[in-house]
Amino acid sequence: MVTPILIVVVCLALVFDYTNGFHDAANSIATIVSTKVLTPFQAVLWAAAFNFMVYFFTKEYKVAHTVSKIVQEHFITMNVLLAALVAAITWNLATWWFGIPSSSSHTLIGSFAGAAITNALYMGSTALSAVNMSYILTILAYIVLAPIMGLVLGYLVTILILYVCKNSRPANAERWFKRLQLVSSAALSYAHGGNDAQKVMGIIYVAVVTAHVVKTGAPLPHWIPLACYSAIALGTMSGGWRIVKTMGSRITKITPLEGVAAESAGAITLFFTQYFGIPVSTTHTITGSIIGVGLTKRLSAVRWGLTINIIWAWIITIPVSAVVAGLIFVLLRALHL
Repeated sequence: MVTPILIVVVCLALVFDYTNGFHDAANSIATIVSTKVLTPFQAVLWAAAFNFMVYFFTKEYKVAHTVSKIVQEHFITMNVLLAALVAAITWNLATWWFGIPSSSSHTLIGSFAGAAITNALYMGSTALSAVNMSYILTILAYIVLAPIMGLVLGYLVTILILYVCKNSRPANAERWFKRLQLVSSAALSYAHGGNDAQKVMGIIYVAVVTAHVVKTGAPLPHWIPLACYSAIALGTMSGGWRIVKTMGSRITKITPLEGVAAESAGAITLFFTQYFGIPVSTTHTITGSIIGVGLTKRLSAVRWGLTINIIWAWIITIPVSAVVAGLIFVLLRALHL
């Protein structure tokens, strides 16, 4: 049945989706803004439109299914979901404030697992019994694989473009790549919406199943995708200017040609992982793509000090989110909520 705590959980899930949008807006607009193809305002409208457009073309929600299976159903309660969402929103806001391009996806997954593990310990079970390890291990593997795929593709696409355009006049090539960047940015925004919004769909689906609003295994209610795509698009429209600067220029200097290469590589990687239902980080993927583009010039073209700091943020996201979610779950129990 619909209860006040279910309404709170669904609302918080959509708030997280909104923060995901403005936190990760930089992924799809940073390069197009830094190359001055679009103004910041035009870029966020462009990205938000393609974030939402996924709603009309997606019929399968494989990523949402994966997220819904991360935690064993026996250990899911409304307090687990509440703790997970509060922790994930807190991490998103903190990393946005400091301009750190961390993963919204992994903070949500880490928080969900951390709250469930804490609940399992209270129930006298082992920590690992709370999570589905096959899903967790796949996600952990793609923490490494997704940025590497983006890096390799970014490098190869750049080399291919340079080879094909080696005899082109620089002025003509620049003009064409500015046009093409509209296409590559749209593809990345579309892939971002399709990948990231589905993670929140998985959480909301688990919530309505836990509250017995729908039965386990029932199809995803139509209002959930509509709400999630709307929330992430609105978040993207709010921008993420602190992270745009990091992604757009501080990792490596980006030209329109390189923007097309990086965005195309990121979009290809995200379409691939979405097809197989793997919830990867859009942030990790596009960062790897930008690094791959920078490597085509020389090793020193990439600001490795900043890149290492970003990698450290990636490493700590899941464990810190899990611990914070666990502590919030303990607090909720202490307050008898």
